[in-house]
Amino acid sequence: MLTLKNFRYEVPTAIEFGPGTIQKLSQFVRELGGTNVLIVGDPGVLHAGIIKRLEEPLESAFIPYTTFTEVGVEASIESVDKGIELAKIKGSDIVVGVGGGSALDIAKAIGLMLKNSGNIRDYVGIDLVPHPGAPVIAVPTTAGTGSEMTRFSVLSDTAAKAKLSVGSMYNCPALAVCDPELTVTLPPNMTAATGMDALTHALESYVNKATQPISEALSIQAMRLIAENLRIAVVQGENIEARHNMLLASTVAAMAFNTTRLGLAHALAIPLGAFFKIPHGVVNAILLPEVMEFNIIGNTRKFAEIARIFGENTEGLTEREAAECAVKAIRRLNNDIGITQTLSDYGVEEEHLEFIVEEAMLSGNVPVNPVKPTKEDLENICRALMRTEVNEKVLNL
Repeated sequence: MLTLKNFRYEVPTAIEFGPGTIQKLSQFVRELGGTNVLIVGDPGVLHAGIIKRLEEPLESAFIPYTTFTEVGVEASIESVDKGIELAKIKGSDIVVGVGGGSALDIAKAIGLMLKNSGNIRDYVGIDLVPHPGAPVIAVPTTAGTGSEMTRFSVLSDTAAKAKLSVGSMYNCPALAVCDPELTVTLPPNMTAATGMDALTHALESYVNKATQPISEALSIQAMRLIAENLRIAVVQGENIEARHNMLLASTVAAMAFNTTRLGLAHALAIPLGAFFKIPHGVVNAILLPEVMEFNIIGNTRKFAEIARIFGENTEGLTEREAAECAVKAIRRLNNDIGITQTLSDYGVEEEHLEFIVEEAMLSGNVPVNPVKPTKEDLENICRALMRTEVNEKVLNL
């Protein structure tokens, strides 16, 4: 039965995609009116020589730049404040962020604050930013966060031990430069984790209540690319085709959820990541199968389709049986790429669940989830992911 639905779809970010694209960085800077660049990256991309690959085209074009690498594993508000101060001292009028989600989220926030007054904390929430920021060019070196396309900067408040989100279309980069050559040195464990982050983006967007035709098409494409390429990218890091397709999947998945938001995996991932220091991609990978199992009754048809996307033979099965195959497929994927941890491995215990759930229920991802959860539901999802139960489910695949 055809469902008619009004919707809005918007992506203000231009994309330059393909091997070697970073070599044209000076051209992109000039096209955006930039005359003095602040490069924002983490120590990892600095030591890997990736920042040097950005500096070279700027030097050749005689474009002044300053490099800021005080970026931690978590994108902290303190780093944003330091980056803004440096940019103002140096007269930077364009920001180039390079790295994973933390570096890109910080770069986007710095760009915002170069043209908006106050402190980045003033804009925590949705659509609270009054003016466009300075142009930002986002250069991802991981295939997972999709921050190069999204309106969100997820920032850590170290003092409060909390993660805060700034969401605004003004926070979208002006340009995403997606060069898969920059991802080939990513180690297998990070390739696995970031790939599962991208999958969670695509899948939660696809099944949630805010889904719409354009985002659905993007989610399907992203899931197909991940199903066909994530395992190869993990075990053959030098495989440029797999790296290309995983980076494309990450970018496309971000284009989907930028409009629709996500679901319970991301709602729970925020407090679990903030308080137990579980890497974001890993915690999403741990949560996703259990969240899928909980959500099946809210969108059985689409979960059955996800099973087929991941190569499950659903011929002769009922729609519900086919949907349950999707959960098994994602558990098998986690196992194949080496993500076998439980929440207990990171110190999560029964006594923590009430607080985790209270924090998760505040997320804007909860209202769009295909099944409306109670606090007890979320506690049960976490409880099922503790100790030996996860490994027992994998053994029964």
